[in-house]
Amino acid sequence: MTAQRFEPAMLRALGQARVAASEGEIPIGAVVLDPSGSVVAEAHNTREASHDPTAHAEVLALRSAAHHRGDWRLDDCTLVVTLEPCPMCAGAAVMARVGTLVFGAWNDEYGAAGSRWDLVRDRRLPHRIEVIPGVLADECGGLVREFLESRRSGGDVDRSEGREEGP
Repeated sequence: MTAQRFEPAMLRALGQARVAASEGEIPIGAVVLDPSGSVVAEAHNTREASHDPTAHAEVLALRSAAHHRGDWRLDDCTLVVTLEPCPMCAGAAVMARVGTLVFGAWNDEYGAAGSRWDLVRDRRLPHRIEVIPGVLADECGGLVREFLESRRSGGDVDRSEGREEGP
């Protein structure tokens, strides 16, 4: 599969990421495609608004896709996300048996699909996912960088931990 094939879906995920940013959430968007390439579900981060630490775009999109399809197994589906998934989201994709993971920018701090860890292709797990990285990487990474720089310069810091909030 070529990365260019997924650019329209990534643009849709970027649209979701922009919605997240406008709501004060870290701008990450996700889309789930069925085998024909049709969008089954889409979501963006809502962790702040929902006060739910698991409300990452990927988890929300996977939940919605499973509900829509009436099956938790998404083995013939593709998860398209603007930023390389964290360990929680990578684990959710593995447990949902997602067939393909497409992402935009690498996540050097929390990435679990090849950068920091590689949970989605770990041979110790019962399922491995095909990974297609770097789709519209500059645009995806730029959106997150701009958002975080804006928050840092504005002094939006998580005082409960004494450190800046991360994805």
